[in-house]
Amino acid sequence: MYFYAARQPILNRNKELYAYELLFRDGLENAFPDIDGDEATSRMVEGSQFSFGLDDFLGDKPGFINFTLDTLQKKYPSMLPKEQVVVEILETIQPGKRLLAECQDLKEKGYVLALDDYIHQPVWRHFYPFIDIIKIDFRSTSTDTITDIKQAIADFPHIKLLAEKVETNEEFQVALDLGFSYFQGYFFSKPEMMQSKALSPAQMTLAELLYETSKSDLDLGKITQVFQRDVHLSYKLLRYSNSTIFKRRSEIETIKQALVVLGQAELKKFLSLLFTSQISSDKPAELMRLSMTRARFAEGIAELHGKVDTAKAFLTGMMSLMDAILDEPIDSVMSKLPLAREIKDALVMRQGVLSEYITLIQFYEQGLWQEANQAINMLQLPPDKVPDAYHTAVQWANEQMKALGD
Repeated sequence: MYFYAARQPILNRNKELYAYELLFRDGLENAFPDIDGDEATSRMVEGSQFSFGLDDFLGDKPGFINFTLDTLQKKYPSMLPKEQVVVEILETIQPGKRLLAECQDLKEKGYVLALDDYIHQPVWRHFYPFIDIIKIDFRSTSTDTITDIKQAIADFPHIKLLAEKVETNEEFQVALDLGFSYFQGYFFSKPEMMQSKALSPAQMTLAELLYETSKSDLDLGKITQVFQRDVHLSYKLLRYSNSTIFKRRSEIETIKQALVVLGQAELKKFLSLLFTSQISSDKPAELMRLSMTRARFAEGIAELHGKVDTAKAFLTGMMSLMDAILDEPIDSVMSKLPLAREIKDALVMRQGVLSEYITLIQFYEQGLWQEANQAINMLQLPPDKVPDAYHTAVQWANEQMKALGD
């Protein structure tokens, strides 16, 4: 049986990545909301030990993993490093002596504990000394109830509040004002305000290169000239082409030689990566990571599908969050960029096969397994290969973020 998992970012008050929640199902065919919680947690722990490393999904950040009372009593959290896991106590568990004993034991061992989808009851006060984070469904919990919770935990300043299902920047600002410390949702991947942002000369140069490399017949001479006009860009190209992932028989002596070493597919990746990183410099780093993951996942889907150019799929995934990066509508963004018609149709009109790729990717990001399964069936993809494509995309994005941070 294959291992299915996705992740959702949790950011702090500065919109910096704090952790991920790992979302699990034991298979796309068995991905219904009433799946047994004990089995889901068991397979998550098993998968993290044998199918993939937690580092693949988490990097150096902790991961929130759901635990039922049964899995807590079986000591499953102790199979995971306390530095890498936040033990998330499911909202279906009733507060009682057995749960209290497990919380006390885990806290003594140094684990971080979180209450999921918290419903406020006075009995939880007995647990507060051992709880580090309280997760609140921001959309279904009233401001008055949040105020009551804050008053209840006032004597326990170590407890932080986490707002779940924060989907817009306006909601983030309200949660920020209410004193939440952490935020889960895709608010950071939506435009904060609708405004027009002019591209810098360097960004326009990259846009020009994206256009040139999107042509079926590359004009290597013209592309070389564009690189030669920009010393900074040429340096990045030479540094990238000098990477150990590209096998060379001799030292690179010219810009043209560096382009040949990369090849058309890698050059497109390099340029779209560089373009997105430049214009997202003032945005949460997780937005760039999500763009990279989408790009590589779209490429992986195209490889499995065999009906769409993989480089075009990669660029579509990379551009799919450009409205959030530039804080303006996607149709306005696309009007400024000389991209292939299929890419614009996918992102603006939500039409075509590339659009179906983006829809599948979004289902995966949100852990909507039933919808993802339907999309996979519609595209006639091999269902056992899609998780691997996602895992590969996550790993690749983590590696690229490290490289950009160097």
